[in-house]
Amino acid sequence: MNVASLNFQRWRGYLELMRPANIVTAWADILVGFAASGAAIILNKLINGQASFANLIPLGWLLLATTGLYGGGIVFNDVFDAELDSKERPARPIPSDRVSRQNATLLGSILFVIGIVAAFQVSWLSGIIAIFITFAALFYDAIAKHHPFFGPLNMGLCRGSNLLLGVSAVPAVVGERWYLALIPVFYIAAITAISQGEVHGGKKITGVLALLLIAIVLTAVLGLGFLENYTLIAALPFATLLAIQVLPNFVKAAREPVPEKIRTAVKVGVLSLIILDATVAAGFAGLFYGLLVLILLPVSMKLAQIFAVT
Repeated sequence: MNVASLNFQRWRGYLELMRPANIVTAWADILVGFAASGAAIILNKLINGQASFANLIPLGWLLLATTGLYGGGIVFNDVFDAELDSKERPARPIPSDRVSRQNATLLGSILFVIGIVAAFQVSWLSGIIAIFITFAALFYDAIAKHHPFFGPLNMGLCRGSNLLLGVSAVPAVVGERWYLALIPVFYIAAITAISQGEVHGGKKITGVLALLLIAIVLTAVLGLGFLENYTLIAALPFATLLAIQVLPNFVKAAREPVPEKIRTAVKVGVLSLIILDATVAAGFAGLFYGLLVLILLPVSMKLAQIFAVT
């Protein structure tokens, strides 16, 4: 193997650690939070020539922030799992020696710093939320993920906080829309719960619990229609797509909790986070904005063909 090939494998290893397809789903969290904050109206003003792209600078900082925060969290997941991966997933970047554990730790730390600094460019509240996400992600990677209850809850809190990071584009609205964080909390809790059987298989009761959580999420998304400024008719097509995409795979994994079906359910569930976000975004900001978020889905799916999602 020549030097150029070695360098390519090394850089690919760093990208694999960051799981690019997953990071795109984190962008969707920010976009739906941005919509819920009311700031998405800027897009309509841009179309009508009533605003400039300078008004989208806070959104740009928040997208950079979530890239660093999610990337850092996912990198440290591999850092803490290095010994386990050497037995169960020897092809991962660290056990395959394409990336050293020390360099992976450095990469994760740099990503966290980028995420926090970028968030503080928007507001102090955004920065505080970013710091919380950082510690929550590290706690999950090091401790919580090994617990059947606190692991899913911890990961859900990370994603719920990521949505609030998007809402913090207008800091005053965070206190009004805090409950939106509960939707990804339940959704990610479902995915994380069922993912515990990715390697050795899972239990049927865990699959049933995951299905129950997904049902709660779908009900909550439709229930938002009772809000004065939430248009259910715009959200309904996306909610239908979400149900069609997720439910069959979770049912299969619950009926027969073997590693292959569980991994499929987890992969579909993670990528469908974008559909969930598009659903809520459409309700708050209209059909066009929902479609804008949904565009991230084929991007994430394409990256998922190149880089592992789980």
